[in-house]
Amino acid sequence: MEIEIYADVVCPWCYIGKHRLERALESFEGDVTVQFRPFQLDPSPVPEPRPLVESLAEKFGGAEKAEQMLAHTTAVAARDGLELRFDRAVTANTFDAHRLVRFADSRGHAAGTVEALYRAYFTDGVDIGSRDALAAVGAGVGLDETEVRQFLDSTAGESEVRAGLADARALGVTSVPTFVLAGKYAVTGAQEPDVLRSALTEVAAREQSGS
Repeated sequence: MEIEIYADVVCPWCYIGKHRLERALESFEGDVTVQFRPFQLDPSPVPEPRPLVESLAEKFGGAEKAEQMLAHTTAVAARDGLELRFDRAVTANTFDAHRLVRFADSRGHAAGTVEALYRAYFTDGVDIGSRDALAAVGAGVGLDETEVRQFLDSTAGESEVRAGLADARALGVTSVPTFVLAGKYAVTGAQEPDVLRSALTEVAAREQSGS
C-alpha cells in the first residue's frame, strides 16, 4: 500500500503525525511505501527570518493566545517523545526545503531528510529557509553537501514541487497532515496510532477484496 503524506516541515502537527504513523506501522503487517508530498502552510516570501513566536502573536491576536496554543502543542508533542522549542524557531518559506526532500528522495534519503528538517526547525532553531542551512541538513543525513547546494542554487526540483503543491490543491487538501492511503482514502490530522492502524487495516482489506 502506498501512503502519501501531505505535510509542511514547519507544521508541528505534521511532525507529530509523522511519528504517530511510524508507531502505527510498527504493528501493521501489510507492506507499505511512504511518499512525502509538499504542502505550504504559508507560501509568502520571508525576506528576513524573525522569531516564530512574534509572528504567531500577530496572527492569533496577541502573545498570550499564541503562548497558550504553543504550550498545548508542546505538551502533546512531549507525550509523543518530541521536543518542540518554539522559543528558538524562526519563520521560513519552505519551498526550498521541499525541493531538498525531492533531491533526497532521488538518493534514497527522503525519510531521514524529512525527520532532520523537523528536528532542525522545531528543536535546533535552524532557519530552514536558508540554502546554506538546508545544505548542512542534507549533509547530516549523508547527502553530499556540495551537490545539495548546487541543486538548490539551480532551478532543479522547482517544477516537481509546484506540481506537488498543485496536486494537493486538486485533492482538496486544506489542512495537514493529510495521509492518502492507496491513492483513494484520506485521513486528516495527527491521529493517534490506533486510529491510523485501524485505517490502514480497513484500507488493506478493501484493496484486497477489490471493493
